[in-house]
Amino acid sequence: MGSFSIWHWLIVLLIVVMVFGTKKLKNIGSDLGGAVKGFKDGMKDGSTPEGTPASTTAATPPAGQVTNQQAHAADPGTIDVEAKHKG
Repeated sequence: MGSFSIWHWLIVLLIVVMVFGTKKLKNIGSDLGGAVKGFKDGMKDGSTPEGTPASTTAATPPAGQVTNQQAHAADPGTIDVEAKHKG
């Protein structure tokens, strides 16, 4: 199995264009480019620059999530295992 020459790749490209059409290939290319750009932007937004620390304020939990204080208030007989110290 040798490597393919330029003529092999041109024939494959011609077949792909004939099967999918130029309009469909253009749409696929633009969708793929948009996805890559969105991924890169998402990676930039997720990182913090070295000079600025990450946010130290506590974020509010999602609407369906119950916090520890809410769970304790709902059932006062519950023992908080994390609050006990082994000693």
